[in-house]
Amino acid sequence: MPTYTLVHVVISLVGIGTGLVVLAGLLTAKRLNGWTALFLASTVATNVTGFGFPAARVLPSHVVAVISLVLLALAIYARYARGMAGRWRTVYVVGAVLSLYLNVFVGIVQAFLRVPALRAAAPTQSELPFQLTQLMALVIFISLSIAAVSRFRVIDYSR
Repeated sequence: MPTYTLVHVVISLVGIGTGLVVLAGLLTAKRLNGWTALFLASTVATNVTGFGFPAARVLPSHVVAVISLVLLALAIYARYARGMAGRWRTVYVVGAVLSLYLNVFVGIVQAFLRVPALRAAAPTQSELPFQLTQLMALVIFISLSIAAVSRFRVIDYSR
């Protein structure tokens, strides 16, 4: 695996791993400031480094990266500039969880491209195993996003 690809994959895995930790924090009403900063930074880096691969045209991965970067910008703004006050809490939670979902979505695509058994099960990624996997991931993340919005509360310790 070329060095650039390896760096991109490692950053992506860090983003997914830290994102899962942050998601667990959201579901248990814990801020996890350090984990959150690492998640947001690594997920931004994942998206940005994805543009470094040669491409003759705009690919679906580029569109996903742009959407993710917009969501991340909103989440970062909501968390750090707006302090998650009022509706900004929901913007942060939804932006963070959907950014994690998009990282997982791309991970599933890559797994079906690179893992021989998965590639054999869905060589064009239009087959049922791929579609069901992506549908399950989507349903899981929508459910987790709803749960995180209802469970994650911002506690103002300054009062």
